[in-house]
Amino acid sequence: MMKTMPHIFIDGDGCPVKDEVYRVAERYKLGVTVVANKAMNVPGNVKMIVVRSGHLDAADDWIAENVSSDDIVITADIPLADRSLKKGAKVLGTTGEEFTEDNIGDFLATRELMQTLRQTGEARGGPPPMDKKDRSRFLGKLDQIIQAIQRKQKA
Repeated sequence: MMKTMPHIFIDGDGCPVKDEVYRVAERYKLGVTVVANKAMNVPGNVKMIVVRSGHLDAADDWIAENVSSDDIVITADIPLADRSLKKGAKVLGTTGEEFTEDNIGDFLATRELMQTLRQTGEARGGPPPMDKKDRSRFLGKLDQIIQAIQRKQKA
């Protein structure tokens, strides 16, 4: 028996690749849900979930509770990536880096180290702005993930 097509969940607050996801999802006829702390304009075929504000991780909590095996989560949030992987989802960062069971530990450790360095004043700022290469890498990896899930489901 074939599973239904994967669903894409976007951690919507500050996600720079929403439009790209919408286009890819339309091409593959996949459902998309954007989860955020405030309402935003989304295409008519995209579901918008607004979680209660005031709770910093409310959107992450909603995604982690609703994602299932072979769904896809788009996020730059490393703890959410970890939680989603534990539910069997595929997770793609906004610059095209796929989070996996093999690399999530390194990402979590680096995140913790950078938090400590920022708190002590030894590091400042955040990640560099996205460029065309990041968008291209993101699109290619999203396409690969979708095709891999489809092949797995047909097998």
